[in-house]
Amino acid sequence: MPAERYSPAAPAQLLLRQGRERAVIAMLRAAGMLPLGARRILEVGCGSGQWLVDFETWGAARELLAGIDLLPARVAAAAERLPGADVREGDAARLPWEDGGFDIVLQSTVISSILDPRVRRRVAGEMARVLAPGGVIVWHDMFVGNPRNRAVRPIRRRELAALFPGFAVRRRRVSLAAPLARAVAPHSMTAAIALDGLRLLDTHHLAVLRRP
Repeated sequence: MPAERYSPAAPAQLLLRQGRERAVIAMLRAAGMLPLGARRILEVGCGSGQWLVDFETWGAARELLAGIDLLPARVAAAAERLPGADVREGDAARLPWEDGGFDIVLQSTVISSILDPRVRRRVAGEMARVLAPGGVIVWHDMFVGNPRNRAVRPIRRRELAALFPGFAVRRRRVSLAAPLARAVAPHSMTAAIALDGLRLLDTHHLAVLRRP
């Protein structure tokens, strides 16, 4: 696989990232979660911390950011990028935070990488447990699978609702299919943006979930 395929500067990655950012900010605004300055924010499966960096760019206070990941190298990278944030190594099925501690709890393409449905339910239950009254879960994950990657399984609307029973869900499609984005964006970003705007060829759901 070419090393530059997932570079943030690659045209396809730029297209997908910017579209996702616009959608997240619009949905947070519609949910009444902006401004972010006083919001306590947790990312489940934070990797090297890019989403947390994004939230800080959008106005979140670093000392109110938290993240957890299983892989020590990723936790170390996130902690180095965000000194002062509460970044921990651990299991998302047993979150080491108190009940109701966060206003926003985020997961991005984590649940689709958990193949055991029981573990999926435990992780979702933990996300709901640490969510404060009036808070929201921000969900970004695939609903179209990749037949060449058996390590992931897409999450469709019915399963999302089952993972968070009783939650009100607002969702939208995002992310033009990556092979198409890689084929079109390097030659014409205008054409790629137009295709992305159709929403018919998207592969991921972005959702905001709130417990009534």
